[in-house]
Amino acid sequence: MDLIQAILYGIVQGITEWLPISSTAHLRVLPALAGWQDPGAGFTAVIQLGTLLAVLIYFRTELWGAIKGWVGSFRGGEAAKTPEARLGWAVFVGTFPIVICGVLFEDQIKGGLRSLWVIATMLIVVGVFMIVAERLGKQTRELKDVSWRDGLWVGLWQAVALIPGSSRSGSTMTGAFIAGFDKSTAARFSFLLSVPSIFAAGIKELYDERAAILGAQLLPTIVATLVSFFVGYASIAWLIGYLRKGSTLGFVIYRFLLAGLLIFLMQTGRLDPMVGIETPSKTDVSTTTR
Repeated sequence: MDLIQAILYGIVQGITEWLPISSTAHLRVLPALAGWQDPGAGFTAVIQLGTLLAVLIYFRTELWGAIKGWVGSFRGGEAAKTPEARLGWAVFVGTFPIVICGVLFEDQIKGGLRSLWVIATMLIVVGVFMIVAERLGKQTRELKDVSWRDGLWVGLWQAVALIPGSSRSGSTMTGAFIAGFDKSTAARFSFLLSVPSIFAAGIKELYDERAAILGAQLLPTIVATLVSFFVGYASIAWLIGYLRKGSTLGFVIYRFLLAGLLIFLMQTGRLDPMVGIETPSKTDVSTTTR
């Protein structure tokens, strides 16, 4: 990977991580269309640390309040009933589904589920759920109304984002819409809920892929992560402002158009759905299964 590719990956990651259009899909589609090697789920998880830093800075007040509230809740009494404490518990409980599913289905997430057919399908499926949930949701609840049950519910939707093409923000916002939260709150809750899982995934992949990332890929990874931070911060600020009055319909239409393009290219033989993905040889498989 050269620095131009790293910058492009960082820009794509920064824009698409927080917009409900799937960063994983775009980081798969970009090299597929450009004829580059797929950067892999590990690289994707590591550069997400840049967009995670953007969330930590942008939502520093809410995050610090949730942490203090969560710690204070162990004293019991009224301290456990504050909005900050309930938000802290919602994030804590909501992180379990994606962690459990990520561990159980790690091989599939890094392998067959990165097929462009899967991505195209999930772009459509989650897009449909998202627009229906927005239209039917009551949108009367705010962040102060969050409970641990909301955390578990939206956390289950966050686990869906492990399937490439779903979009973490798209799936979690869908769950929040169904739970009755307004659009701006759904986005905020989505971003706050993502912090523990993105951090854990990024650190894990940084450790697992340390030989490559700390070797020849060190500079491209650093560049992509830094670019994703700056672009991601701007993306968050824009989306929060947009959702105060705007709809997710535009994002849904974009998802459908991207899925349609992928399906057309694959159906006409112009694009291999597994392009760029390294598949283990028979020797590798037999070795790993012993």
